[in-house]
Amino acid sequence: MGRGRAKAKQTKVARELKYSSHGIDFNRLREELSATGGSAKEDRTEEPVEELPNR
Repeated sequence: MGRGRAKAKQTKVARELKYSSHGIDFNRLREELSATGGSAKEDRTEEPVEELPNR
């Protein structure tokens, strides 16, 4: 018992985060994401895959 106030506060904060506008600058975000260079696939080095013997 006694969790009602804490849960109400968490619910209030979650609603504020979900529905409030945080003033995100999407153009700046797009520039930052495109400025990273390559994709994640290019960054990975391919290693040979070992075949497991059939049992």
